Amino acid sequence: MSQPHILILGPPGAGKGTQSGNIAEEYGVEHVTTGDALRSNKDMDISDMDTEYDTPRAYMEAGDLVPDAVVNAIVEEALSSADGFVLDGYPRNLEQAEELEGMTDLDVVLSLEVSREELVDRLTGRRVCDECGANYHVEFDQPEEEGVCDECGGELVQREDDRPEAVENRLDVFDENTAPVVEHYRDHDAFVAVDGEQPPADVWADIDAAVRERVGDAE
Repeated sequence: MSQPHILILGPPGAGKGTQSGNIAEEYGVEHVTTGDALRSNKDMDISDMDTEYDTPRAYMEAGDLVPDAVVNAIVEEALSSADGFVLDGYPRNLEQAEELEGMTDLDVVLSLEVSREELVDRLTGRRVCDECGANYHVEFDQPEEEGVCDECGGELVQREDDRPEAVENRLDVFDENTAPVVEHYRDHDAFVAVDGEQPPADVWADIDAAVRERVGDAE
């Protein structure tokens, strides 16, 4: 199998991180996320872009959103140095999708499809260790001792952005900005809709089959 170029789309809570990790491990490709790409290139010189700051680091330290033009340049740099990749967290809007088409060709576009009700249950029930960052869930993945991390014994807490009001807002933002990106790709030959409400192992089986069908069996 040639090193595949894979885009994975889906709302918060759909399981993109888990499945991207599976893809990266199975096919030996890089897991490229916007956050990681920004952190890896935070000192990139962007003074020629006529932006407020001269580096992504300055935006991040000021707590400001990094402009699309800067994000586009950083993602392009990350993809150009990767033989194969699974891209997770970009594009977030149609303008970025158009930019991506000029950067690279995509072999597979995966869309993890999960109902809003299920997403709310997943996100509001998530608990995170405040020491090591391990993830749990009040229903689906409980620790051995309630409120205590199995890994390090740290306290399990609910992140602010996993509280009900914040979750609804995050999903609204996805619906407004990123859902149109999913529709943009839906008619492409590379597009595959995946039932993200299945158990993770079944989601992975569907993803693996879709990639192999479009790229060929792994060598």
